[in-house]
Amino acid sequence: MDDDVMIEINAGLQQHIGGDRAGARVRFTALWERIGEDGDPLHRCALAHYMADVCDDPAEELAWDLRALAAADSLTDERAQAYHATLAVRGFYPSLHLNLGEDYRKLGDFAEARRQLALAGDKVDALGDDSYAEGIRAGLKALAERLDEPSQ
Repeated sequence: MDDDVMIEINAGLQQHIGGDRAGARVRFTALWERIGEDGDPLHRCALAHYMADVCDDPAEELAWDLRALAAADSLTDERAQAYHATLAVRGFYPSLHLNLGEDYRKLGDFAEARRQLALAGDKVDALGDDSYAEGIRAGLKALAERLDEPSQ
């Protein structure tokens, strides 16, 4: 399915990956103003997920990651698969909880970071055996190691 908003979100992601973090933030902000808090859950989930990555302030990053999680909670597999046939909402959660765990770690809330890490670990079986899943599993391991450091 052609989805102009997802195309724009992906363009912003590519802009960020290409090194234009500030430009991606401007693009994402304008998109958020268009779709808003009550927009399509897939759009809100994807956009908030990527917006968090272009935030400098950990509290702001957390706020965007919480928006992404809330959007995922209202997203159906039917809607996700209308965009891409292979998507299942349960596969979004390991990454969403990983990001929240990292946010809470940055903010010094190690108990909540560990709780988010456990939630991600409980849902990791929703992932396949591809490079995306490997990246999420590596991220979970790295977060666990950071949380196990003596200063934590």
